[in-house]
Amino acid sequence: MAKAKSPGGRRGGNRTQTAAAGAGQTVTVDAPAPRKKTSPAQFLSQVRAEARKITWPSRKETWITSVMVLILVLIAALFFWVVDFGLGWVFQQIISFGR
Repeated sequence: MAKAKSPGGRRGGNRTQTAAAGAGQTVTVDAPAPRKKTSPAQFLSQVRAEARKITWPSRKETWITSVMVLILVLIAALFFWVVDFGLGWVFQQIISFGR
């Protein structure tokens, strides 16, 4: 009969908890410290500071990326058109056998 797996995986859990529990010690976890409230002015200041870190793409990078997207869309459209046409033709051949 197979054993049920323990939540910690094959070895039976976290080693530090197992060793501490085996030694008769208790493991305590501190609660996270409560967060300070942020004023709207401070929030906007932080947003502006983060917005300054944004690196915008150059005009050339934007143009190249746009052309690549257009080419991939055309390739995908052509692929799906060929698949649709091929499946339609196969379906028509199957239907023609029944006539």
